[in-house]
Amino acid sequence: AQLAASGGGSVQAGGSLRLSCVVSSYTFSTFCLGWFRQFPGKERERVATIAPYGSTHYAESVKGRFTISKENAVNTLYLQMNSLQSEDTAMYFCASARQSVNCGESGLDYNSWGQGTQVTVSS
Repeated sequence: AQLAASGGGSVQAGGSLRLSCVVSSYTFSTFCLGWFRQFPGKERERVATIAPYGSTHYAESVKGRFTISKENAVNTLYLQMNSLQSEDTAMYFCASARQSVNCGESGLDYNSWGQGTQVTVSS
């Protein structure tokens, strides 16, 4: 699978950003997709996942602020991030999994990764 992420940048606290990830078509329609983030010196952590049939799951820290979605016509995965906080500053990655149901929470469940895109939130 091929994934290409974009959309990161710098924003002030309380602001919004939208990340995009173009995914190869078979992977996009078949497997779980997710957004992860990595803080310096830490393991990647799940932000949100979406199953092929649309079921979504979020980390507690982003519930109500972030929304994961898919646009089928352009094979693109999105992460809309609102009410950004300085604690959201991290490198963000999109990923695809090997499974199509019960999307995993661990990065180990995902076998293909896009390049990271940096999100920096200043307070």
